[in-house]
Amino acid sequence: MHELADFPEIVLRPAVAVIGAGVLGWEREVHNKPAGLRTQMLVALGASIFTLATLEFYRAISLAAETIRIDPLRVVEGVVGGIGFLGAGCIIQARGSVEGITTAATIWVVGALGVCCGLGYYALAATTVLLALVVLSVLGFVEKRVLEPRWSGGKADNLREKPPDPE
Repeated sequence: MHELADFPEIVLRPAVAVIGAGVLGWEREVHNKPAGLRTQMLVALGASIFTLATLEFYRAISLAAETIRIDPLRVVEGVVGGIGFLGAGCIIQARGSVEGITTAATIWVVGALGVCCGLGYYALAATTVLLALVVLSVLGFVEKRVLEPRWSGGKADNLREKPPDPE
């Protein structure tokens, strides 16, 4: 775990989380998805702040008393659980299809991004943003232009139906 050096680092970590989540949130916003720019940015900000606060608390407790033991990973577990709850709210079932799973997964990823930034792992955070953007944009394009027409047999109104599994 990286030590918090000074005030600029404390400001930099959540700022990087917000910027990275903003990139992914913009992609969601452009495609008119329910959890867009502000939601993604706030999730990453919250995750980074919880992580930073935990690191500071852990450091303060460690310096004050050597006999007190705490587990900072429990906060990460709490963040993951809370983000899972938010993601579940994005998933809806309508007309026999399930929608919002990719948006829920994006919320989960920006939560992880926030934790990475809170810990000061900027290279991992940048890699996360880059890979998530590739998955959302490039693979989203491939899915919409190549796979969905195959699944529907060319019928535009039936894009959500996938072929049965060959067994």
